[in-house]
Amino acid sequence: MALQQTVEKTVAGLGYDLVEIERSAGGLLRVTIDLPWNGPNSPDAAGEAPEPFVTVEDCEKVTRQLQFALEVDGVDYKRLEVSSPGIDRPLRNEQDFERFVGEVIDITLKAPMGAAAGGQVAANRKKFRGTLERVAGAGGSQGWQIVWSDEPAPKPGQKVSKKRAPAQLQALGFALDELREARLAPIVDFKGRRPKPGTSVSD
Repeated sequence: MALQQTVEKTVAGLGYDLVEIERSAGGLLRVTIDLPWNGPNSPDAAGEAPEPFVTVEDCEKVTRQLQFALEVDGVDYKRLEVSSPGIDRPLRNEQDFERFVGEVIDITLKAPMGAAAGGQVAANRKKFRGTLERVAGAGGSQGWQIVWSDEPAPKPGQKVSKKRAPAQLQALGFALDELREARLAPIVDFKGRRPKPGTSVSD
């Protein structure tokens, strides 16, 4: 807990969001940071400007400050790596889901579908990939769902008949506390979302 608090406080104090902390073999401490999201009404979110991304300079600044903070707190590690999120960025909280509405995500449920599957998908299925959507819940509350089709997508250059029936869509509603993990799907689409430049700094 001390490590989490130290890193969160240091990263936030420099004006960044903490995305993830990982401890790996050999004493590697990996910290992933991102720039704060200003919300759906910001110029960036409205498409008036490209969304900014973490630079090497950002990672270097956080690395220097973290090295000092971790030494003061006596945190044991051998190597520190600070990086920006990759194209499979984890989604941790409500704000992350709000930020990435309309994107394709991968989710893993804590428990298999079971009887709730209703024969639409395998009862033991826990992993799904689909487009993230916001839905209205009971009493005006906000909920979440992903929408997908199990039909294979047309291959690049493949002609699709106009008479072909549209792919049947399926939807799965979920609450965040039902998820074991959620991430952006690592899809490189040059007509849509592009992966942010991989940025990392190691001491």
